Amino acid sequence: MKIILFSRPRADLMHGEAESLLGAIERHGLEYVVNNDFADAIERSSELRIDKHKRYSDVNEVVSDTYVMICYGGDGTFLEGVRCQGKRRIPVAGINSGRLGFLASVPKECIDEAFEKIAGGEYEIEERTLLHVEGAVFNGYPYAINEFSIQRNGLGMISVEVYVDDEMVGRYWGDGAMVSTPSGSTAYALSVGGPIVTPECGCFVIAPIAPHNLTMRPVIIPDSGCVTLRADSREVGISANLDNCHFEAESGSIFRITKAKESVRLLRLSGSSFYDTLRNKMMWGFDRRDGSKTE
Repeated sequence: MKIILFSRPRADLMHGEAESLLGAIERHGLEYVVNNDFADAIERSSELRIDKHKRYSDVNEVVSDTYVMICYGGDGTFLEGVRCQGKRRIPVAGINSGRLGFLASVPKECIDEAFEKIAGGEYEIEERTLLHVEGAVFNGYPYAINEFSIQRNGLGMISVEVYVDDEMVGRYWGDGAMVSTPSGSTAYALSVGGPIVTPECGCFVIAPIAPHNLTMRPVIIPDSGCVTLRADSREVGISANLDNCHFEAESGSIFRITKAKESVRLLRLSGSSFYDTLRNKMMWGFDRRDGSKTE
């Protein structure tokens, strides 16, 4: 088993952080390669030196069936790591050195245990839905793990017409609208009032963003459907977003969202579950009166 380490360009790591990460990998007999940005950050923050043969600039240079990708950072790093794979289906897990982290669900304090389980094959592969968006491409990548959203690009409201399989659902006036996967239900969709959806559910969530009409509510549809969004704005244009990637689009743009043929292969360690992550991240069962957790 070989590890593809990935992280975004970032400030220097905390003291001992790089040693803890690479030491855990080596202790469990695993080989690794590191993307150049992350290798530079490791060398800046420690006395470690990353050999040239352990560096890569493009995943396609090193990929094989024996690799798993470990994204070190937060959910944004996880999203970027999957995006740099292109259409490859390398199993991926995230070590959370950031804040919340639903996709990057392994706490950095549990690094040693995580690599022990990876080395011992104590993990499962979950297939996570990807959105395919026609009319929206970011650097040749028309997919989203969490959500596709369109939003106002100025002070005025925008109008978004929403169709499912060419049947009109409604017209949203407000800041915009989004289509979310189950994975994305704990991301932006949650902040706009959407439901939490377990990853294995075969559905999409269509949610308005700050609607002017308060009767507008999120709608759950089967992921076999095709969602069409048409956005109109009195401003110069609109903002379109594939996960955390942003680009400008013209008023009147039409986007069609379907379930992608490809999927994300998420590596989940044995002994953890979506509900464990949900309880820990959302602090469900935390008693604020005495600071303890209740079961």
